Amino acid sequence: MSLSALAMAQKRPNILFAIADDMSHASAYGFKFLRTPNLDKLADTGLKFNSMYTPSSKCAPSRAVILTGRNPWQLEAAANHQPTWPVKFKSVVEVLTDNSYFTGFTGKGWNPGIHPKRRNLTGKTYNKLEVESVPANGIHKFDYTGNFKQFMNEKPEDEPFFFWYGCKEPHRGYEFKSGVKHGKQFSDLDFLPTFWGASESVKHDILDYAIEVEYFDQHLGNILEYLREIGELENTIIIVTSDNAMPFPRFKGHPHEFATRVPFVVNWPKKIAEPGREVNAFTSFVDIAPTLLEIADIPQGKSNMQKIEGESLFDIFQNKSKKRDYVLTGRERNDCVRQNGWGYPVRSIHRGNLVYMYNFEPNRWPSGEPKTGYRDTDWSPTKSVTLEEKPGTLIFELCYGKRPQEELYNIAQDPECHKNLADEKSYLKRKEALKKELFAKLRHQQDPRMFGNGDVFDQYDLERRNKSYLELVETVKRTAEEKKHKK
Repeated sequence: MSLSALAMAQKRPNILFAIADDMSHASAYGFKFLRTPNLDKLADTGLKFNSMYTPSSKCAPSRAVILTGRNPWQLEAAANHQPTWPVKFKSVVEVLTDNSYFTGFTGKGWNPGIHPKRRNLTGKTYNKLEVESVPANGIHKFDYTGNFKQFMNEKPEDEPFFFWYGCKEPHRGYEFKSGVKHGKQFSDLDFLPTFWGASESVKHDILDYAIEVEYFDQHLGNILEYLREIGELENTIIIVTSDNAMPFPRFKGHPHEFATRVPFVVNWPKKIAEPGREVNAFTSFVDIAPTLLEIADIPQGKSNMQKIEGESLFDIFQNKSKKRDYVLTGRERNDCVRQNGWGYPVRSIHRGNLVYMYNFEPNRWPSGEPKTGYRDTDWSPTKSVTLEEKPGTLIFELCYGKRPQEELYNIAQDPECHKNLADEKSYLKRKEALKKELFAKLRHQQDPRMFGNGDVFDQYDLERRNKSYLELVETVKRTAEEKKHKK
């Protein structure tokens, strides 16, 4: 082997981590109402994960899990949305930086929340360049591709890179009817949950969302093409995913199957055994950090990170998968939409076709109190339509109503989670077994909810977050009065 070939063989791989903001779909997963050819190609020549879950379907806690390899209930304040980052938790990107990786991000890194001073949780920021125009109003003007090129121009020649392409799309808001403006039609829709109804506004909303997903994929393709041009693509592992589900009722922020399961594709030229495979094993965002450490050949014991809960995905890369037959999800406080800074604590276990959910405070409103406008669901045309339904109707109750303490769903038979099986006699033994397993795993992970200390999650950032609650209540009240006067 020549010296140049030896140097190439010993060269540490680059890492491109592409993460969309609130994306549930890609055409690689069989959906036809949108087109993601660049993600699809990576899946065709890499790995497509069918059961990858975020343990919390909200931006800040989900991204905190990615960066630490720990579940939200193991992250103190970072279990919540818009928290103050606990200083004790070192991010995996900081570890890569310490180990001579050139690190940076464009768009959205870890957010929203208060960052620790003088620390770059996702590397150096590259957000100065903007594009002149975007396909629709609401799409950010960050030149994701141009900012990546600037990052690469600054990269030392002898260092591998880690780059976080944090596209801010398809986060709301959307330009209404931008989908049809760009040629989409209602007949394209092969995705329309029954709990939103079938009004034209809802259909437009979904097609508008599709435009922003496609924008994420467009810049992904541009970045990949640039890597190809400069000869770095072959030595780059590419991970493509989304932080959580689409920003629609009963999806983003909630612990249901479809809200926590996200697209996840890995492509690593010549390093993945039998590329083109679909992975059906249960995997979690807690598995990303240990995977990144193994890619960079950094022992966890030398990372100075808090204990990692997840397991590296290398067994799947090598097609020698370990037993991965369950995954845990949950939530604490998302938006501050309940009095006293209260969240809506949930823990869930997914095993086989069943998902068991335990709601610790069933008397609270899962989507936020009515006087906050159910703000734990993002404002949207779909939200407006579903709120027109009266309490007691199926649509209203599934999207905004209170929930029982225990929920159990058979995903194979009921993918939209309509029928709660928790009280069905035929499922009683399985429910109790899942509850016992869930609580045992949570105790092992030192979840405060298992030791009578769950209120601590409501106390984090209480003064700051409760202020936003009071402001929201006043805003909703004022808006309602203004609408009343206009009639």
